[in-house]
Amino acid sequence: MPAIDLPFSPAEYSRRLELVRAEMAKRGLDALFVTDPSNQAWLTGYDGWSFYVHQGVIVLPDADPVWWGRNQDTNGALRTVWMGPENVRGYADGFVQSTERHPMQDLAKHLAAAGVEAGRIGVEMDNYYYSAKAHASLCESLPKARIVDATALVNWKRTVKSEPELVFMRKAALISEKIVDGLLERVEPGVPKNEIVAEIYRDAIRGVDGAWGDYPAIVPLLPSGSDAAAPHLTWDGRPFATGEATFFEISGCYRRYHAPFCRTLFLGTPPDFLKRAEAALVEGLEAGLEKARAGNRACDVANALAAPLEKAGIERGARCGYPIGISYPPDWGERTISLRAEDETVLEPNMTFHFMPGLWMKDWGIEITESIRIREDGAAETFCNRPRKMFVK
Repeated sequence: MPAIDLPFSPAEYSRRLELVRAEMAKRGLDALFVTDPSNQAWLTGYDGWSFYVHQGVIVLPDADPVWWGRNQDTNGALRTVWMGPENVRGYADGFVQSTERHPMQDLAKHLAAAGVEAGRIGVEMDNYYYSAKAHASLCESLPKARIVDATALVNWKRTVKSEPELVFMRKAALISEKIVDGLLERVEPGVPKNEIVAEIYRDAIRGVDGAWGDYPAIVPLLPSGSDAAAPHLTWDGRPFATGEATFFEISGCYRRYHAPFCRTLFLGTPPDFLKRAEAALVEGLEAGLEKARAGNRACDVANALAAPLEKAGIERGARCGYPIGISYPPDWGERTISLRAEDETVLEPNMTFHFMPGLWMKDWGIEITESIRIREDGAAETFCNRPRKMFVK
């Protein structure tokens, strides 16, 4: 059964494949095996919740990619990838979570049939979805091959977005705005956190006119008070309380494309130290946005943010942003460039980032962030359009 509704045109997938093949040639790779589900989707369109088992895409220099995975997931591949049925391959269920055999033994047969049994094969070694056991099994099954690290090869080709990708990200941003508008309206002292999260998911999945909502790669994060010192806490059933700040880290998602967006809400009267932190953070955020221009470097953005914070006596000690776009759990970042003082990557038009200068101190925290696009000229475009401040009720 052919793919019913491909997100992008054949020309767009060809463009992406050409970028990856050029890099493969530069590195002398005869084949590339891609396991990151975001990279699989970016190259082939594959979209399914099957990344808990071994699967991936085989990229060759002179043939269409091959999607390979569990037999029961081949039906999903046939409905989502742009390649023909002959380029969808499955392995028997007896390989799944077996102590006697490993799916990589089956993958090795497909690589050998493609003529690269003794070739130079790139794999994503530092990836959530490619285990140490998988690597050992693949090396054992292809003893003549040279299996080398090609982590983030595809990720780097994703950094500059095409116009169709930007359309998807702008739709995701509209959903992000809807989520934030809803939570600012609904959060009150005494309301249990889980009830607000239920409404966040309702808004996220319902989406907006012209853009249905997909599931985000990260769950909503919303710690309050002293818990806001910890950036990655989720939620429980405790109620919101007067005298506490809560930051909300959320993202709308449209066809796997994200636009993360964070705002902070204080219930009651904020203390002076938090107001001072808010002012410094907003000043630094706006200075960073001004530096987020084509031709500048990632570190220029980070350094612009740091100056007002240091003046206010605030030391962050963490990067302040990362690339975004298509993604699957557990992360909506692209894992390439970092907005930090040590990263001298030159910014290019249509690179997209979550400019994320959260403050997580000993017993308090605040987040005010923007998802941005590097313009051809001028300061960065922000995908969302909401006041850049700490909200107070």
